[in-house]
Amino acid sequence: MPLLFGVRCRMNWRRGRCLSKGAEMGHDLAIVLWALLALQVKHFLCDFVLQTQYQVRTKGIYGHVGGFIHSGLHMVASLPALFIMQAPVRAIAIIMIGEFLIHYHTDWTKSNIDSYFDWGQADARYWMLFGADQLVHQLTYLAIVILLTLGTLS
Repeated sequence: MPLLFGVRCRMNWRRGRCLSKGAEMGHDLAIVLWALLALQVKHFLCDFVLQTQYQVRTKGIYGHVGGFIHSGLHMVASLPALFIMQAPVRAIAIIMIGEFLIHYHTDWTKSNIDSYFDWGQADARYWMLFGADQLVHQLTYLAIVILLTLGTLS
């Protein structure tokens, strides 16, 4: 049982019931949660710590190396989550290519919509667009974990 997520059940021997609320977490669920945590930390690091102004300025130019660098960082930084899930080599290759393409085109689309409308941070639509961009990334991570859990890419 993973100590961080699991809850040990202490039995009340007189009544034969568990004293804790909840049950012990299974190994498979713990693996999924660790992988999702790794993807969340990866996303924070790649989008908010490691992303340079060069990448921000150029990821809206289709085919520019700045967008390739940014999406490539996301792709490579997903490896710990894929290793946690014990993904087969074929699945790792498919996921890395897919994540690169989805991340690249999501950011390129967001950047171009943002440039076209020129919404500033004071405009609620700017934040709606930012939120939509982040939602697509989060749904991508959820899809990765679901596909690996189901064994679809094996």
